[in-house]
Amino acid sequence: MLITSTDFIPGKEIIEVIDIARGSTVRARNIGRDITAVFKSIAGGEITEYTRLMADAREQSIDRMIADAERLGADAIINVRFSTAMVMQSTSEILAYGTAVRLK
Repeated sequence: MLITSTDFIPGKEIIEVIDIARGSTVRARNIGRDITAVFKSIAGGEITEYTRLMADAREQSIDRMIADAERLGADAIINVRFSTAMVMQSTSEILAYGTAVRLK
C-alpha cells in the first residue's frame, strides 16, 4: 500500500478515487506514566513515556487506515493527515485519514 501526504504519487496515474480511508485509536494515560511525567515536568525536558504512547497510537491508527483502504480495494492512500482530539480527561483519540485511490 502506497501512502503519501501529497495529493499525487510521482510516476503513478490515479484512475479512481474510492473513498476516505480512516483508522483511529483511543489511548489513556496510566498512573505509572503520570508519576514519571510529574517528576520530568519539574526537571524539564521531553516526557518520553508520552512520546512513546502517542507514537504507538499513530502507528496503530495508520495500520487501521491501511486495513480500511484494503477493504475498499485501494492501491494507495493519498493526502494522509492526522488529527488528535481529547475524548475525556487523560484520554485522546488519534485519527489517521486520507483518500483511498486505485492506480493504473
